[in-house]
Amino acid sequence: MDRRLFLKTVAAGAAAYQLADVAAASNKKISLKIGHTGLTWIDFSRRAGGQDPLSTSDFVEQAARDIAALKFWGVEYFGQQVDAMEAKGGIAKLLEPLGLPLTSAYCPVNLSDPNKRDGAIADFSRWGKLVKKYGGTVLVIGPNTVKRETYNLAEHKADIVATLNDLGKAANDIGLTAVLHQHTGTCVETRDETYSVLHSIDTRYVKFGPDIGQLQKGGSDPVQVVKDFLPLVNHMHLKDYSGGENYLGYCPLGEGKVNVPAILAMMNGRKIAGHVMVELDGSRGQPLSALETATVAKKYLEGLGVHFRPSA
Repeated sequence: MDRRLFLKTVAAGAAAYQLADVAAASNKKISLKIGHTGLTWIDFSRRAGGQDPLSTSDFVEQAARDIAALKFWGVEYFGQQVDAMEAKGGIAKLLEPLGLPLTSAYCPVNLSDPNKRDGAIADFSRWGKLVKKYGGTVLVIGPNTVKRETYNLAEHKADIVATLNDLGKAANDIGLTAVLHQHTGTCVETRDETYSVLHSIDTRYVKFGPDIGQLQKGGSDPVQVVKDFLPLVNHMHLKDYSGGENYLGYCPLGEGKVNVPAILAMMNGRKIAGHVMVELDGSRGQPLSALETATVAKKYLEGLGVHFRPSA
């Protein structure tokens, strides 16, 4: 058996195993409106030259065209990207002809430094008003990076929780739902940090928007985390993790360690504020284009019984 055939056989066996998980977890057909974030289309190598790739609209248009062509149910951009599109007449000019709704915006904010709280709330509210203007429903709270080797949650937890609650209230005032997105390398990364913060927030205003690939990479069992906080889950980044050299260790959906079918089975039929959003981090020299990885994800999900937007 050559290597290619061997890998195909292994992949087929893994897919069959995961499908069995779905059948065991739920007798219902998978009926979820699954969207895609625009992350994979962004060229973050520009940062090496001192440019901020999020402050322009350069990567917004191609992502929208590709995601719409694959018939995903919605798109998520960074708050800065939605902001940048205002200078071009607003993001609706791009999305409406494609029939692609704006679901959400990922909003990087500083949670751990109380001196930056006012600025974080101001940015969050500005992005939120644009998301609301263009029909979106969710603001994803992206925690700030920290020096993980010396970081201690106990020293910052009160400030993190206070800022999260303020952000949640700000989103609520706009008519949106704020969700915490735990993230590797940030002030909310590990299982213990995630549980501690989620048990402390005001859940009237702040919900949970887990990234299941980030959970896997951070050493957590994503299935257990989602199960434990399922009533709080109102949005999700559906990401897989293999630990490989590309995509920061992540991989196209269905090719890694995350038990995606079990996650989908738990989410099946739930009414949430946002969507389950496919996502994959980009990297230099990635073997597949963003469109190709999104196509892989779609085919994998269709194999699990997920349906996409009908063609016009």
